[in-house]
Order: sequence, then structure tokens, then C-alpha cells
Amino acid sequence: MSSNKETATFAGGCFWCMVEPFDQRPGIHRVVSGYTGGHVENPTYEQVCSDTTGHVEAIEITFDPEVMPYEQLLRTFWQQIDPTDAGGQFNDRGESYQTAIFYHNEQQRQQAEQSKKELEQSGKFSKPIVTPILPAKPFYLAEENHQDYYKKQSFHYRLYKKGSGREDFIKNTWKKAIDKEELKQKLTPIQYHVTQENGTERPFQNDYWDNEEEGIYVDVITGEPLFSSKDKYDAGCGWPSFTKPIDKNQVEEKTDTTHGMRRTEIRSKDSDSHLGHVFEDGPMEAGGLRYCMNSAAMRFVPVSKMDEEGYKKFLYLFK
Repeated sequence: MSSNKETATFAGGCFWCMVEPFDQRPGIHRVVSGYTGGHVENPTYEQVCSDTTGHVEAIEITFDPEVMPYEQLLRTFWQQIDPTDAGGQFNDRGESYQTAIFYHNEQQRQQAEQSKKELEQSGKFSKPIVTPILPAKPFYLAEENHQDYYKKQSFHYRLYKKGSGREDFIKNTWKKAIDKEELKQKLTPIQYHVTQENGTERPFQNDYWDNEEEGIYVDVITGEPLFSSKDKYDAGCGWPSFTKPIDKNQVEEKTDTTHGMRRTEIRSKDSDSHLGHVFEDGPMEAGGLRYCMNSAAMRFVPVSKMDEEGYKKFLYLFK
């Protein structure tokens, strides 16, 4: 990560649900919850919830634009909210839960306006996009118990996100349709079995378990970058193993109780493909996790071909 730092500010309803999609991603230095847009200095949570301060719940992101461009932050923002709702977000109603993009310079304003225009033209929503784009105002940090809520109160957070309607709305709105018959023509039998039928290839008899070349491993269906050789290690299990994904936002965890076991399955967010499982027996110095993946679910792109194949922005991983 370079030393470049910029600030982005987004309001997307309850700030508990807005931190996780941005936190711990490449190029993100910090994500904090707070209040902005109003006329009261240093407001409390109770004051903001009373809808008398003019403030909305928001998050402030400190990021490196060379690694995580502002355009990518905007795409992530739109995918967390219902931009057609002017009265709040999901079960949270009122002024303090309204959405907004607060720009910090002219370039951010132009990029935000362009992203809003593209969303309007995409036909994704039948109603008008009402999320305003506004100049940034003073940002006041929320109380400590509201910071990193998804980590501190993970069980309640999951219940809240599901119960509010936000989780289902995101899945129903942004999930890409996959044509299984088309995939059968595109993929090899083992690729289809692994990705679409939750299969597992044989250990030590797959393409990448012992690959030591530098590069990235991308989703075999969508081409979305998933893992880097920088985080690959020999776990002795016969499958390619990594300590972490390139961008945690691109993979999803699901509880897997098949075969009489309780495991954590890893799926690709964009294609909903089965990738493998994550275990807590990885190198402790790298976080203690082992992402045990199937080679058949991925395609390897060596560093020498990343530029020509459209992955130039990920070359920072190898600097």
C-alpha cells in the first residue's frame, strides 16, 4: 500500500451495516462510523436519531486511490443501499437514515455524478435514484460502541442485517443470473463439478497445488481476482492454499454441514461458485487461516500477462 491517502464519506442508512463492505479491503486504511450533514456540533447518537440535528448516520473511509480507486468505492456503496428510498433504508426510517454521497473535491463530485448516471441508465431500478450528491461537511465520530459493530457484536449484527431486509435486498438486486447450460459448454467437467455441484478435486492431482509462479488466481467464470501467489503456501494438503484472499469482499463464507462435518465454505461472490473451504490451521504469523481452494475453480494469470489481460491495477501486489 502506498502512502497516498484520500477521504470518502457515504451515508447508507444504519452505519453498522456500512462498515463491513469496505473494511479490511486492499487500499483501505480506516473506516469509522459517525454523523455528518447537519448543524449540531458533536451530536450524540440519541440526538441524531431524534431527527432534529440534520445529521445522517455515515461512514468515513480513508483510502489509497492507487490501490482502491474512488470509482470502486462508489460501486460498492451503490450495492449496499436502496437508492430509490428517500425516507430511510429498509426497516430504519427517518431523516438520519437517508442516503447520500458527500464529495471532498471536484473529481469526487464528477465521479459520483457519473456513477449515479450510469446506475440510472442501467435499468436496475424501476424507480428514480434519489440519493443526493452533496459537498462534505464536518464529520463527527460516533460513540465507541458504534465503531466496528460488525466485529464487536457479530451475532446481533447478522440478525439485524438480515431482519432489516438489507441482506435479502442486496442479494436479490445484485445477484448475477448464471446459465447452467451455458456453463456446461464453457467449463471442463471437473470445473463444472467443483463450481456448480460443490465438488472437490483430488489432492495432489490438480493444476495449482504446487504452482510456485508469481501471479494471481481469478474466478474461472467471471475472471474476478481472488487470490495472490504472495499469500500462497504449501500446506501439505494437496490443494492450493492461501492465507487470505486479495479482497475479502469478493468471497463469501457459508456454513457447510455436509459429510457429517461442520465447515466454513468459501464461495465466489460474483459467480456464486464453490471455491473450497477455510480452516483455522494456517500460519499464525499470517493470521492463522488456511483458504484451501480447488484449482478447477480458478484460472492462474502470471505476472507477465496481468497487464495485457486487464489486471494491471493488481500489479501493486508484486511491487
